[in-house]
Amino acid sequence: MEASMIKPRALRPHSHIGIVGPSSPVDPVDLYAAKSALEAMGYRVTLGEGCVKAYGYLAAVDEIRAADLNRMFNDDGIDAVFCMRGGYGAMRLLDRLDYGAARKNPKPLLGFSDITALHISYGKFSNLVTFHGPMPVGAVKSGGLTAIERDTFDRSLKHVEPVGFLPSASPLFTLREGVAEGMLVGGNLSLVVGLLGTPYELDTAGRILLLEDVGEKGYAIDRMLTQLRLAGKLDDCAGIALGDYSDCGGPMRGHHLPLSQVFIDTLLPCGKPILGGFSIGHCANNVTLPLGVQARLDAGAKTLMIMENAVEG
Repeated sequence: MEASMIKPRALRPHSHIGIVGPSSPVDPVDLYAAKSALEAMGYRVTLGEGCVKAYGYLAAVDEIRAADLNRMFNDDGIDAVFCMRGGYGAMRLLDRLDYGAARKNPKPLLGFSDITALHISYGKFSNLVTFHGPMPVGAVKSGGLTAIERDTFDRSLKHVEPVGFLPSASPLFTLREGVAEGMLVGGNLSLVVGLLGTPYELDTAGRILLLEDVGEKGYAIDRMLTQLRLAGKLDDCAGIALGDYSDCGGPMRGHHLPLSQVFIDTLLPCGKPILGGFSIGHCANNVTLPLGVQARLDAGAKTLMIMENAVEG
């Protein structure tokens, strides 16, 4: 029997948010602008030590970035943990994290892209429901949360009722009709594939698999989806939801296969319901949604419904 997932407490007015930098560095100007934006929303904000100690393409050395995450989860005064940005680096922390602390002190963990590594590992070893959505620095750089982003942020993190039908700012398309129910898991395709063969690889059995990516050539998307198929992850899953694939596709040495055809070739053989086009990932109107809760995908009706509450009062 699958272990019961642990739900964090809902965000409240004046909640205390800890910002961590598990991946790439940011301009300090953007970081402090993001901190000010959250404070303007009424939240108290504490920055992790690793947010401002760049180490090449990483926000800080591994020891500091991991310690920040562990400290935030151990600190009873911190109500939520927001990742400042993605990029690269979260995978380097997975064997340094205190999963027991997150299990004993559950709190919302928010981020996407490279943060997929944390979603998977905290979901697997802490049984923690986490949240795939916009991060503070990116939100500030894009001019703030859009209406759909703010709505889904509130419904996912602040309301104890289930999110319900997930909106999308982009048109949805059905690759294969059908209905699937199961726990919603996944995130960035490159990270899901990167964790295969490790203790942190994603369990897709009976689950709805969410996949998105950015800046990958068509053949690279093909290769990663094929690797998931060969690893049995597509046969195991109950259904597939495709998010945004910004700046993906394009020719390989002058030869081109449309990304839509790549999806058809690699995903259809699994015979599962497949619905694509969600504004989830590296796109404008990147919606927030919980991972680790029960969902219902109806590819024919073009709906994805979050059936279970993600936070508790």
